Amino acid sequence: MPGLQLRSVSKAFKGVAVLEAINLDLAPREFIAFLGPSGSGKTTLLRIIAGLETADAGEVVLDDRRIDQLAPGARDVAMVFQSYALYPHMSVRENMAFGLRNARVPQGEIDTLIADAAKVLEIEPLLERTPAQLSGGQRQRVAIGRAIVKKPRLFLLDEPLSNLDAALRLRTRVELAQLRKRVDAGVIMVTHDQAEAMTLADRIVVFNDRRIQQVAAPMEIYLRPANRFVAQFVGSPAMTMLPVRLADGGEHASVTLGTGARIDTRVPRAALPAGSAFDLGLRPEHVRVAADGVEAEVLLVERLGERSLVYASLADGSAITAEADGTTELKQGDRVRLAIDGQAAHLFGPDGTGYHRTGA
Repeated sequence: MPGLQLRSVSKAFKGVAVLEAINLDLAPREFIAFLGPSGSGKTTLLRIIAGLETADAGEVVLDDRRIDQLAPGARDVAMVFQSYALYPHMSVRENMAFGLRNARVPQGEIDTLIADAAKVLEIEPLLERTPAQLSGGQRQRVAIGRAIVKKPRLFLLDEPLSNLDAALRLRTRVELAQLRKRVDAGVIMVTHDQAEAMTLADRIVVFNDRRIQQVAAPMEIYLRPANRFVAQFVGSPAMTMLPVRLADGGEHASVTLGTGARIDTRVPRAALPAGSAFDLGLRPEHVRVAADGVEAEVLLVERLGERSLVYASLADGSAITAEADGTTELKQGDRVRLAIDGQAAHLFGPDGTGYHRTGA
């Protein structure tokens, strides 16, 4: 089938496993983000696809052709590195032409490809400059341009925005979103930035501990995390986890907090495994400072302008994060009431598996 298929890809370095039996399909022209903490294996997998690392087991297939045994230049993929990797003594034009000349592409075709890519990336005035004469954002666009001229079937982006300052990162994110509509290729981007993944990707692949934890559309990841790790890794601040006991009765699960308060959820009771001990998962937007609710002590108020995040402690010592108005006058040490929206709550079993409300 067209697109990219990874079949049971595994890799170890000096006997230490970094990837275990990775299976993944990428549709043609799909944009996928690899998201996960450092050391989770996402960059190693990208390098295996590019041919810069060799898998110990498994297959990499692109457009019905197995490529894991081919040289990097024969795979029809192009990689954009975090460090730009531009030749400092060459002009922008020469950097973009270098790979094409090595592939013996005719000079006339090279000129056309560079002109087209430079127009798309708005770097036409920069073609005769050297990398030292460019800003970080301009260098990143040149690195992307060098990949575009190859007209690959697959783009591999390794932390492409991490070296940019906050303002330039936002602008370049917009440029990447526009660029993906103009190229006839799939894209895999490795990132540790949740905002990049949530904004740009059609699907997010969450990695941890050598394995894929979940593959889904961005809001599916946010609303229905597969397990406790995904729930707390995706979303800022992290989802609150409160130890609870399953209460008796009802089609949907009701739970009791350590404080004794009862929370009614929309999680089907029949979906839950045997046992009574669970963690209740709550996003900050589903816990509000209110006139009524569970009592808590304010530990910190983070003022974000349009809203405030209230980090608090319940009577049993459990930590919880809530939202308040941006103009709140709450301060450390204040006693507050927190209204918990149990209808939006999640439950996580002893093994970390997530259980969610119906229709979420």
